[in-house]
Amino acid sequence: MAVVPAFAQANCTAEIESNDAMQFNLKTMSVPASCKQYTVKLKHVGKMPKTAMGHNWVLAKTADMQAVANDGIAAGAGKDYLKAGDARVIAHTKLIGGGESDSVTFPVSKLKAGEDYTFFCSFPGHAGLMKGALTLAK
Repeated sequence: MAVVPAFAQANCTAEIESNDAMQFNLKTMSVPASCKQYTVKLKHVGKMPKTAMGHNWVLAKTADMQAVANDGIAAGAGKDYLKAGDARVIAHTKLIGGGESDSVTFPVSKLKAGEDYTFFCSFPGHAGLMKGALTLAK
């Protein structure tokens, strides 16, 4: 009798790093449609505090990204640069500084095939560089 290996569900988790140079180490992420839940683990590998070089991982439809980022600036650092209750935000981590990490798990059912999604950092001025495409894979 074959035993299903423990890593069979590993594709339902992704790790992404952010740094003091305002960069993510991934430009694309692919979420398998077979996953019920998807977890993104964000690690800040830099040394600067979140007040100076904080990062988060935010997922929204590509068409909503700029508006979400703009509203996040107005919300301020205390709210992780995200407008409270923003329905356009599919998932997000908290804002973290150097050496910190956070993760978020969201239902894959929130993603639709053929839709364009962007992940980005909503810290003011970061979304221009810190962004990438997320796709729902078949």
